[in-house]
Amino acid sequence: MIKNFEKIETLGQLKEAGYKPLSVKDEMRKNLIELLSRKTDSFSTIIGYSETVIPDIQTAILSRHNIILLGLRGQAKTKIARLMINMLDEYIPVIKDSEINDDPFHPISRYGKDTVEKSGDDTPVEWLDRESRYTEKLATPDVTIADLIGDVDPIKAASLKLHYSDERVIHFGLIPRSHRGIFVINELPDLQARIQVALFNILQEKDIQIRGFKIRLPLDVQFVFTANPEDYTNRGSIVTPLKDRIDSQILTHYPKTIEDSKSITRQEAKLTNDQQSKIVIPELVKDIVEQIAFEARQSEYVDHKSGVSARLTISAFENLVSTAERRMLINNEEKAYIRISDFTGVIQSITGKIELVYEGELEGPAKVAQILISKAVRNLFSQLFPSPEKIKKKHLGNPYQEITSWFSKGNYIDLLGEYPNHKYIETLKTVPSLENLIIKNHPSLMNGEKYLYMEFLLHGLAEYSLLSKHHIEHGTQFKDMLSGMFTVQDEDEYNDEESFT
Repeated sequence: MIKNFEKIETLGQLKEAGYKPLSVKDEMRKNLIELLSRKTDSFSTIIGYSETVIPDIQTAILSRHNIILLGLRGQAKTKIARLMINMLDEYIPVIKDSEINDDPFHPISRYGKDTVEKSGDDTPVEWLDRESRYTEKLATPDVTIADLIGDVDPIKAASLKLHYSDERVIHFGLIPRSHRGIFVINELPDLQARIQVALFNILQEKDIQIRGFKIRLPLDVQFVFTANPEDYTNRGSIVTPLKDRIDSQILTHYPKTIEDSKSITRQEAKLTNDQQSKIVIPELVKDIVEQIAFEARQSEYVDHKSGVSARLTISAFENLVSTAERRMLINNEEKAYIRISDFTGVIQSITGKIELVYEGELEGPAKVAQILISKAVRNLFSQLFPSPEKIKKKHLGNPYQEITSWFSKGNYIDLLGEYPNHKYIETLKTVPSLENLIIKNHPSLMNGEKYLYMEFLLHGLAEYSLLSKHHIEHGTQFKDMLSGMFTVQDEDEYNDEESFT
């Protein structure tokens, strides 16, 4: 970058300063080399791709390739594309008032050429910042050639008294206006085939055709496309000649570990200052939120081809915190620990983020959401407490015997979602040895977190069929497994009778 570049206002001054223009791909290559040599990560906000996707992108940029990012929904494809502006120069010179960012040294538009020919070294220059050199378009079936490439403007033709074939009457579309910048098309397969062919023509021949008039415009554009493999069969496809001209295809993926997934949620979730200061969020509930997404990606009820977006865990986490906040406000409390019962507020975040297969549709989205939460609890339970299955197989002493025996005597507890903190603790403490078992397995827990683990343990025992758990109005009831079966049966009979009234 030239020092005091803002003082340079003409092509002559630009020449005196020794400015050497580069193509956008060469410019990105140069800046990436500098970033790598300084060990600066231009994709630092992209988590979980440091060993996979990011090296592939850097390789493609070093090769000066057009890129397609191929992956399921919610895999940060658009975010990656937007971060590529970090590899552009902070400012570049353009001919003043040029519609398509003409390079003063090599103008390509009729306006740019005429201006340089007329004014020479006095050609006025202005400076374009890197953010203005990024253009993004979501591909939809109604996108036209005029949107992307341009069209004849009859008003211009009439006012200037020019023929329609004259370049000066063209109203340029998004791609020519992205000259010397990055142009991103999201969901490429949704573009009509004839428009994809027009893109192929730009990539291959460097010319555009508008209403039958062929105009030679050697556009300098870094193309970045994104696509979802699902779209190849469900909505459209990428035409073969275009796909062949996209130099690098890079596959994205979902987070491979719970820790990466938690980092993404922590980075992207939008919590208010009040929520951050007043709602205590133990690591256990963060793990459950992320485990829900991992369970969904393996569930027989969820369409794997559609994918499960990282936005599921972000929305679920925000709703989980808000559910605890609502309880705190209702009970006029100053602080709140998130509880397992607060996960009822997460269901609405799950149902809108998953596509169900036929079996899932039969169950219903809300039921599938509850199943995913239950599976997440079961999976994490065996990591935090002795597995009931292993205890049974190895004939070991049952650490849960005293708890299950208490319930087998006809005792039960109701945990309502809106219980104030003292009532919640009081209810959990009625179960003998529950607190002692938590202290034995997790002695370092603070009080608020200890009660969360007590509730979690009850939910875990229910998932392993050592207790009965069923939903009551505004909460959950825990009972002995046998009495719980009769309770469920009675409720079903009542519902059957009610359906006939």
